[in-house]
Parts: sequence; structure tokens; C-alpha cells
Amino acid sequence: MIYLDHNATTPPHPEVVELTQRLWRDAFANPGSRHAFGRRARQILETARESFASLLGAFPDEVVFTSGGTEANNMAVLGFTRGTPGHIGLTAGEHPAVLETCRWLETQGFSLAHLPVDNDGLLEPEGYAVGGEFPWSDCRLVSVILAHNETGVIQNLTRLAEICASRRIPFHVDGLQAVGKIPVNFHALGASTLAIGAHKFQGLRGAGALLVRRGWNLAPTAFGGHQEAERRPGTEAVPLIAGMVRALELCHADREARMDRQRRLRDRLEEGLRDRCPPVLLNGARTERLPNTVNLAFPGVDGEALLVALDLAGVACSLGSACSSGASEPAPVLISMKKPRNVLLSSVRFSLGADTTTEEIDAAIRVISEIVLRLRRMSGEPEQLAVTSSA
Repeated sequence: MIYLDHNATTPPHPEVVELTQRLWRDAFANPGSRHAFGRRARQILETARESFASLLGAFPDEVVFTSGGTEANNMAVLGFTRGTPGHIGLTAGEHPAVLETCRWLETQGFSLAHLPVDNDGLLEPEGYAVGGEFPWSDCRLVSVILAHNETGVIQNLTRLAEICASRRIPFHVDGLQAVGKIPVNFHALGASTLAIGAHKFQGLRGAGALLVRRGWNLAPTAFGGHQEAERRPGTEAVPLIAGMVRALELCHADREARMDRQRRLRDRLEEGLRDRCPPVLLNGARTERLPNTVNLAFPGVDGEALLVALDLAGVACSLGSACSSGASEPAPVLISMKKPRNVLLSSVRFSLGADTTTEEIDAAIRVISEIVLRLRRMSGEPEQLAVTSSA
């Protein structure tokens, strides 16, 4: 089996698993308890908070530990939108953890103002320029994904952050796919909040964080105890949190070498497929992209049929589309990039991990190309297709 779906989730690092197992035994106590067992758990929790903040360019009191990225995104979006409804600025390709929350807010009187992207998936600055059509005067929140989960496209958020700061508009950044893969500095981003999920960088599911910049207050979205400086009730899962921090430390320890290696393997995969089963089209910017992610279209092939065939052949990847009601629908991010229909319906995402090998990539190239060519023959499509596309 070849696992090329690391953007969905990563296998936990063995060192993280070992640490977490040990802490379930040695630091099982409630960190809020006022006895030696509780104090031990509290010490581990706060040490983890300090390390986590340092790794991400934040202050320890800006770290709110959560159960994962979805909760972190929900906390930010809902916590910043209490009060008089107005507009929420976001791209059409946001992750469902943000997008579906914003759609619920539409039922509460809010309106969504989409930030346009170009054919590469990069934000178009003229789409949110002050004095343009974007409704800045009535904007209550701006939320943007830093690195896209499907295309790997990395946004330059500097100007958008500056505008939000000058108008005192909360600026939330979904950083789930970015943290642990590329350098991320919370304060340098200029964001009000940043969402993080441990299982995207070899931590364990069940842990995440929301960084909340000093000077910004979130309305509560859950009620109970006074944990996390009264910003997120519930007893902290100390072993999972410590494991998440250790996972991020391991990512930072060899980040540059790992990024370079993944980039070379990613490009090897793309180039190999271009050579063996053309046409193959890249969805997303070639340079401003996560080093581990490539979203490719295989015109003449049904993406869902390709996914099933690859699974049967031992290659795990994911569709460049979202499924609802059992029917395959084009991915919103690709629609926002104005991709033609033959690209929308034939796109597949491959995402590499820290342990992906050259041998696995070469084997994947062989298997994928053979299946693509076979599916094209079965559909009556010629192996060489003329594609009129801006992709």
C-alpha cells in the first residue's frame, strides 16, 4: 500500500505515541486539581503551552488548547460574530469547518462576501481593495485558509491583514494544513486568531489549538468550567496536548530538509505522470504551494472512478471534489479557480508525508499512469487529448 493522503491525516510519529502512552499513566490527573497529581499534570500542560507558543511565534497566554482544528475554527468564527450581523469575508474554497459555520451564520442575518481568487487559487488583491466593491464598512469578520487542503496553495495574507488591522476587523486564519509543513509565525501573519490541528503533522487526533492575539476577545461558544483562561471549558487532555507539541518540535527539527525532500518527490510524481499519461494538468500555483501537495487533473478520466481504481491497486489518495448525498460534485475551490468541467471532474489530490520514499513515488507513477490510460481507453477517450483550458 502507498499512502498519499497525508493532508487528510498523518500517521502519528512513534515518539509521539510513546510519549502519549506514558503520560496517560504518569500524568492522568486533572490539571485543575490542587494536589500533587494535579500539579504534575498542570506543570506538563503549561510547559507544553510555552513550547508551543515559542514554536509558532506567539505568547503562552495566546494559546488556547482545543479538541482539534474544527473546534478551533468554530470558536473563532462564532466567537467573533456575536452582535449586529454584517458581512463575513472569505474565499469560496474555505474548509467546511469554516464555510459551513459561516453558512449557518447566514441564517442568523449575516451575509457572505467572497474574496476572489485567480486561476492559480491565489487571492486577487483588487477583489478586496479599499474603495472597491468589497463591503469593508459593514464587515464583521474575515476568514481565510493559509494553505489550501486540496490544492496546497499558500496565500500571501500581508495586505489583507493590514486592512483588517486598520479597520479593527477580526482576521481569522485557518492554519491546519500549513502548521507543521511550512514556517508559520503567528505574530508575523498579522492574524487575530490561528487554528491548528495536531493530526495534520503527526500528532494524535483529539488535540488542537486556537491562537488568540492579545487585545482580541472571543465571545464564549461553550460553557462549563474555567479552563484555558475561561476561553474553552473542559478538562484539558494533557497527554494529547503534550504529544501535539512534541510532534511540532519534531517537525521543526528537520523542517528545511524535509520540505526540500518532499518538494523533490512531489515534483517527481507530477513530472512522471506528465510523461507517462498526458495530458496532466496542475491545479494550483506552481511555486506558492505546500511542498507535499499536488492536485492534478486527468482529462478524459472520471475522478471518482480513478479514486476507486487506485484504492483497489493499493494507492491511497483523495478526490479533488466534495461528496454530498452520494453524488460527486466539483470542489468549490476548483470552481472558484474557474476550471473547466473536464478539469473539475477529473481532479485528484496526492499529498506526501515525512516517510514517503522515492520507491513509493516511482511505484505510484507506474500504477497511476497505467490506470489513467486504461480508464481513458474504456471511456473511448484518446490517450492524447486536446485540452482547451486555462489550467
